[in-house]
Amino acid sequence: MTEYPTSQEGPQPVASGGGTDDAGHGKAPIVAAEAVRTHAQNTAGDPDGARTPGRSAGLPRPRGGSAGKGGGSGTAGGARAALDGTSAVSGAGTVGAGSAGPGGGTADVTAARREGDRLRFVGAATRRIARGIDLDEIVLGLCRATVPTFSDAILVYLRDPLPVGDERPVGPVVLRLRRTDRLRPLDDLTGGEFSGTAGSGGELDFSRLPLVGPQGDLPASELCEIRPGGPLAEVLRGVRPVFGSSVAAKDALSELLGGDHPVPRGQRAILAPLRGRRRVIGAAVFLRTPERPAFETNDLLVAAQLATHTALGIDKAVLYGREAYIADELQRTMLPDSLPQPTGVRLASRYLPAAETARVGGDWYDAIPLPGSRVALVVGDVMGHSMTSAAIMGQLRTTAQTLAQLDLPPAEVLHHLDEQAQRLGSDRMATCLYAVYDPVSHRITIANAGHPPPVLLHLGGRAEVLRVPPGAPIGVGGVDFEAVELDAPAGATLLLYTDGLVESRLRDVWTGIEQLRERLATTAQLTGVDHPPPLEALCDDVLDMLGPGDRDDDIALLAARFDGIAPSDVAYWFLDPEETAPGRARRFARRALARWGLEELQDSLELLVSEVVTNAVRYAERPVTLRLLRTDVLRCEVGDDSPQLPRQRRARDTDEGGRGLFLVNRMARRWGATRLSSGKVVWFELTLPRGESG
Repeated sequence: MTEYPTSQEGPQPVASGGGTDDAGHGKAPIVAAEAVRTHAQNTAGDPDGARTPGRSAGLPRPRGGSAGKGGGSGTAGGARAALDGTSAVSGAGTVGAGSAGPGGGTADVTAARREGDRLRFVGAATRRIARGIDLDEIVLGLCRATVPTFSDAILVYLRDPLPVGDERPVGPVVLRLRRTDRLRPLDDLTGGEFSGTAGSGGELDFSRLPLVGPQGDLPASELCEIRPGGPLAEVLRGVRPVFGSSVAAKDALSELLGGDHPVPRGQRAILAPLRGRRRVIGAAVFLRTPERPAFETNDLLVAAQLATHTALGIDKAVLYGREAYIADELQRTMLPDSLPQPTGVRLASRYLPAAETARVGGDWYDAIPLPGSRVALVVGDVMGHSMTSAAIMGQLRTTAQTLAQLDLPPAEVLHHLDEQAQRLGSDRMATCLYAVYDPVSHRITIANAGHPPPVLLHLGGRAEVLRVPPGAPIGVGGVDFEAVELDAPAGATLLLYTDGLVESRLRDVWTGIEQLRERLATTAQLTGVDHPPPLEALCDDVLDMLGPGDRDDDIALLAARFDGIAPSDVAYWFLDPEETAPGRARRFARRALARWGLEELQDSLELLVSEVVTNAVRYAERPVTLRLLRTDVLRCEVGDDSPQLPRQRRARDTDEGGRGLFLVNRMARRWGATRLSSGKVVWFELTLPRGESG
């Protein structure tokens, strides 16, 4: 007779004094172990197994004694029931009571009670399985719900890899042992009184089953390749659970468990295929020891219910995991892999997804180098949490990068982003803040589209929330954006962020902004007045202000430390577009190098400046600009009013020109050309001699 607990939540833990064994089950307290020994001694000569004071109530007779009319379990099985703390219906007592009445009415009541216990067990087990979200939780729920209530051990095999959706396997079907679970051997708990009972009679030795998982002694590396047309394939194709003693299942279990694992005799094993929505995705093997009643026919229905709920849960978990992976990868790939290293500013960034149930968002940040050693700082937030929001974020970020390369003013960039959002759809809304920092003038120009204002941390430790016109979100349409120009002193730090950092269910946005300002000021005071806090550590400290209930939204954070370029490291000239311009440019360059002590670069700089200025004068109609910047490199910028970008080409032997950019490409550390609204800028960089710095 199969015993089921009357509790609706499966096995209950012991009352007190117990620990946890290797498999994660409740270990019997010392009192329970003593009760097992006392019961075994007191009932050795008592064929009736009468309950007397000092004995453990409800324990069955020892193995080898009278089993009663119902063939109840022996002492080892009763000890397991006592040690596990389960509330079970005693086999001998139940059937004995059922045969007391001449009309069999009590037997009907007992049978109904047993069926009710069975249904309650199935309901509790399926609820426990359904509580899992990911694959491991679902498999663990199946193991914990069935051991020891339904079986003494369980092995769960899953396909490797697990199919997703309508994917068709291209190779052989392989099952991998995902997890095993079993009770500890009784002699480990009772000091050896029941030693040797497990696995007796040539049956399966449960102590040899590997434990898989963080507490296991063997890794989950046992594989089984299903042979087409073999016995295991036939059982799995039949979908229905079968007893291990059946003709079809004997060879199937041998194929699944391997030759090193003997197949248990009798109805002490159930092989249950795990079938998802479209195909079999694995198998579960339920095992019972000889000290426990064998499985009954109705237990096949229980195994079928457990296998069905487990398989469907695994199917959904795999689909959910794939969707979450795709969404997370989509979000990550649309954010910059690394930040640039523009002249005169240091950058650091952070991105945190929201809770596990809403990982995907539309927050983004970016730093884009601009002509003239400037840099554009962008942070934005697309409304919503879905892959659609992430896709819109990627489109807006790409549009912002394109507009930045055109060197448009910040307000004009937001205007074009607003138009792009309207083209994407009527309900595509986003907030954005776009700032341009000029390290030469130590100024920053900011335009805002409904985004939280930035915070500027000064060198002395004062944190200031910048007064920037809020503007309307991107996607509203028909709204003008206003830009403001502010001082950006050297040593100051600008913090751009999304609303997930300062707004949550527990606080409004302005309260969060004030907390952020206070946090920055407190952090700056720890490093002293003359030393700004390290940029990376500052970002980590800002994120530490988040509490457990503050992760309602994803967070993008961009911090910029303004170093600037000193006026003494800048040389600037205007050159009329005349034939004498290249010669004047060479003279200006020699003077600047002499002032900076960089005479070693004179020959290289004169040659490259002459080539670039000559090309600019050829097409320019207005004065050409020449600027030299000394930082960690020597940077030369030549600007003119012609929008046509120079293109490097291979000159023929008979050509008189066309070799200027070839020389620039071979001699310069880096070079490039950027189109402006008023023309273009061609620039190149030379490496400073050793020991020189800006």
